This record gives sequence, structure tokens and C-alpha cells, in this order.
Amino acid sequence: MRVTAAGSLPGDDFRGALKAMTEALPEVLPLPELPARGVASAMVGRALGLIDGLNFDLQPAGWRLTANSDADHRRARAQWRHDLDDAEELLQGFDATLKVAVAGPLTLAASVERPAGDRLLADHGARRELAEALTDGVATLRADLARRLPEATLLIQVDEPAMRAVIDGQIPTASGFGKHRSIAEPEAIEILKPLADGALLHCCAPGRWLDVARRAGFAGVAVDSRLADLDELAQWSDERRTLVLGVVETSSARPQSVDELTREALRVLREIQTDIGEHLLLGTACGLAGWRHQDVLRQLENLTRAASLVEENLARG
Repeated sequence: MRVTAAGSLPGDDFRGALKAMTEALPEVLPLPELPARGVASAMVGRALGLIDGLNFDLQPAGWRLTANSDADHRRARAQWRHDLDDAEELLQGFDATLKVAVAGPLTLAASVERPAGDRLLADHGARRELAEALTDGVATLRADLARRLPEATLLIQVDEPAMRAVIDGQIPTASGFGKHRSIAEPEAIEILKPLADGALLHCCAPGRWLDVARRAGFAGVAVDSRLADLDELAQWSDERRTLVLGVVETSSARPQSVDELTREALRVLREIQTDIGEHLLLGTACGLAGWRHQDVLRQLENLTRAASLVEENLARG
């Protein structure tokens, strides 16, 4: 059984992180995200760094759509260039799966402000424009990586931690006294659909959302095993769609033993009565950026060992 991780890691050394992940997760290698390098390398800033044609600046309240990009947005764009240069150098001959995480359009719309204030979520046209610009940026990224690493299989992971809250109308307005109107599921699906081809949809929030992923056309999902709806997971697995089961609980930054991870994986997999195959992977619920360096590699080693034990247990029935 293959293993992977969400992508975000502690520290600010991209080359060192990439080398470590190449050794720890060689089959489905997550391109490191390092929020400790600054706001341009955090989830939202990193996604905006892929966007060309729209401009953003950084305000005390966060990122804002504006007429001219500021130094922080330019830094986010430059950071991608540096990271891709390093990846091209360090991954020559890499012929497995390279997984690259990008914040999705619903989460970005809930995080980025309009020029006049409040979130882009409040403006139908603006959120559409942002989604289209992100789709173009991801397409450019795909082409760039295909040129730089022609033997690698590229897998885009679309991170949508705010997706359920957006659909349910739970995103607070700037005043804090109200909530933004919900985006109906059909609109959310249409916004996500252009990013779905050959990609994973990752959400580590509670609630049912796998049908949104299915209708948008995603090839796979990455879920938090403790928050996922088991009936939804069973149906998804029955369809032989890719499932990354996040058995490493990440929010507490507490290392978990091989036995803990094995028990958690078997709890879910026996309940949903799935079989082992290429469609099933074990992973982390979310990122590991808040963890200590020394704990990250040990945790990934434990995850790899747990995957072998899970496979043996399920094979025995």
C-alpha cells in the first residue's frame, strides 16, 4: 500500500525538505510547502503566486485583489520559480508520482478580499474571475513541470478546507456580525470542475462532500479518517476511485505509533469493506507544518510501516 502526506512541512529549507520527502515518500512525493518562509509561502499566498493577469497585495486583514501587485505577491511568484528550479535539479530522472498542492478556488474566494472590502465570496463575478485565473495558473504549472520533469507523473491536490463552510454559508463577513450567503452546490461544482481532471480534492473539514468531488469529476479525494462520513467513503471506494485516507491526526502535532495508525486505518477500512489496490493510499489528515522536524520523518516512517501491517491484516480477512 502506498503512502503520502498532505504537503506542508516545518522549516524554510526547500531543498532539504524535498530531499527528505524523496527518501520518506518516494512513490507519491509531495512537493514541500513551507509556510515558515513567510506569507508568500503559506497556503493562500502560494496559490496566488500561480496567478497571472490578476493582481494582489497584502493588507493587515490578509490578501486583497487590487490594481497592482505588491512586493508580497511578486515574492510569491518568484518563490514558485525558485522552487521549480530546485525541483528540476534535485528530481532529475524521477519517474514516480509528484503531488503538488494548490489552494482551491472556493477557499481562495473565502480568504481574499475585494478592493472595496469583504471577501471575494460576496461577488459572483469576482469569484468566477479568480477561479478562472487559478485554473490557468495550474495549467501553466502542469506544462512547466512536464517540461522540467518529463518522466514524472504529476498529481494536483486541490486543497479546499473551507469548501463545506462556503457551501453551507458559514463564512463570516468582515464585520463579524453576519455570514456570507452560501454558494449552492451546483455552482461550487462548476467552479471546481476545470481543476478536476486527474486531480485529488482534499478537505480536512467535517461534513459530507464526496458527492461534490464526484460530480465535479475529481479522480480522487484525500480525507481525514476521523472526520469523514463512512457511508460516503464506502460508496467512493466501491467505485474504485482513488482514496487517500488521512490516518495521521495532524492538528495536535503529536507523533502516533505504528499500532495507533494501524488500528485507525483498519477501523475505517473494515467498516467500509474495501479491498487493497492502487486506488487506496494512507496519508496525513492535513499538513505537518506545525510539527517538530525530528517528529516528521519518524511519523512518516511509522506511516509506511503501518501501511504494510494494514495490507497484511486485510489480506488475512
